[in-house]
Amino acid sequence: MKRNILKKLLGSSVLTAEQQAALSPGEVLELLKEGNKDFAEDHLTVRNNSQRVRDAAIGQYPIAVVLSCLDSRVPVEDIFHRGIGDIFVARVAGNIVNEDILGSLEYACKISGAKVIVVMGHEYCGAIQSAIDNVKLGNITALLAKIRPVVEVASVGFTGEKTSANPAFVERVCRHNVAYSIEHIRQRSPILREMEKAHQILIVGGIYDMKTGLVHFSTNFIVN
Repeated sequence: MKRNILKKLLGSSVLTAEQQAALSPGEVLELLKEGNKDFAEDHLTVRNNSQRVRDAAIGQYPIAVVLSCLDSRVPVEDIFHRGIGDIFVARVAGNIVNEDILGSLEYACKISGAKVIVVMGHEYCGAIQSAIDNVKLGNITALLAKIRPVVEVASVGFTGEKTSANPAFVERVCRHNVAYSIEHIRQRSPILREMEKAHQILIVGGIYDMKTGLVHFSTNFIVN
């Protein structure tokens, strides 16, 4: 799809079934990158949300689903410069994967036609920092237990201070955690694994940079 057509889809109209079907996973990823660039550079579109609510009421044709952390500083739709009806968003502290998240991702892609899954971590993640510190508090304990194996893996070969006070270690765990969630999606969801194998969807990782507003993507998320 030509670049100007991709940019046009960043406009104010609700996406149609025809537009969704015409997009390849690679083109959807390009759309997300273009939208993120506009967000970071403050080139935003004024949308008539009242009209979009009415237009989207009878159906939805989102192009992607983003698994994001709960963090209030990470406004997912804004980050990708998307409006009502454009993307699914699943939010949970630490962008972890569990049965409910997997079901949601399967619904987004297999039932509703989303073409890209983005697992998005971010800088200064409180869930990552708490998991590093092995915090024990109510139901938070069980959630952080899902991140603790990542902390152990990220510790291997790391020579610096392995605490939440070390930004380099927090960043390393964050990247490992994104890769870990992607691995879990592929291992625990035959539906999504087969869709990816058939090139019907892309599963990508990303890290949101809070200082620039940019998401650093990779289709083959490599942990440094």
